[in-house]
Amino acid sequence: MKTVIVYCSMYGTTEKASHLLADWLEGEVEIVDLKENPDFELRDYDSIIIGGSIHSGTIQPRVTIWMKKHRDILLTKKIGLFLCCWHDGFTALDQFNAAFPEEFREKSIANGIFGGELPISKMGFIEKQIAEYISGVTTDTSHLDLTAIMSFAKKSNQTIALV
Repeated sequence: MKTVIVYCSMYGTTEKASHLLADWLEGEVEIVDLKENPDFELRDYDSIIIGGSIHSGTIQPRVTIWMKKHRDILLTKKIGLFLCCWHDGFTALDQFNAAFPEEFREKSIANGIFGGELPISKMGFIEKQIAEYISGVTTDTSHLDLTAIMSFAKKSNQTIALV
């Protein structure tokens, strides 16, 4: 079974989550950054995991455009979906539902909300001001949810093993 994790990351949190997830997935796993390689061959993979992060309330446009472009083939594969976001609870769930089309969420073998980070030191002046206003955070802060990442991997491994 060959799996690819496809992601887009603004400050590195989703990249970090993708690598953690890959470490816990069974079988052959590759990781593809959509910024560097948006046109790789999807037919080479049995399962495809799509990840992104929330900025200003939405997932990166690059992820949305890529999902639309490859919709038909994605719907023939086992897919998993994950989101890195600062919020939790209903806000995170609303962001997840807005980020991924319903037809993908219904088909998905695993869905995950992996928490997030605010890498203040990597942000520009205006981004820092917005982050502080919204979250009150003024220094680099992480609340990546390793349990959520491991649970996603476990569910994916169980579902893929059924093939």
